[in-house]
Amino acid sequence: MGGFATKHIAAGVRLVEYAGERLTVAQAEARYPDADGAHHTFLFAVDDEWVVDAGVNGNEARWINHSCAPNCDVVVDDGRLWIETIHDIEPGEELVYDYAYVLEERHTPAAKRKYPCRCGAVTCRGTILIPKKQAR
Repeated sequence: MGGFATKHIAAGVRLVEYAGERLTVAQAEARYPDADGAHHTFLFAVDDEWVVDAGVNGNEARWINHSCAPNCDVVVDDGRLWIETIHDIEPGEELVYDYAYVLEERHTPAAKRKYPCRCGAVTCRGTILIPKKQAR
């Protein structure tokens, strides 16, 4: 899966809202307990209290993949999540943003394997985890 440009898109264009059911963090944790080791969901944190679950009433934004060399970014505007371009995008180019997944625990090799990245970018971190020094 993925999202691809069908025409030229200029930098700074608001493409699509990341839509879905709004849940509290506690509701999301109850819905998707991490006990089995799987982490893949369509959850996206809006802030410390709210998340959007695009697995319920979500739209095409949920298929936009991660890259360590993104051409899009996520903007929070009035409690809503928007995908915006950060540079010009050509037809056929995949739309990608840095998931910048925040993990409070230590980034051990095992943790990094649990959250892999295979984006292929020259700058690929090998994980969707954002380095702790950037998460602050």
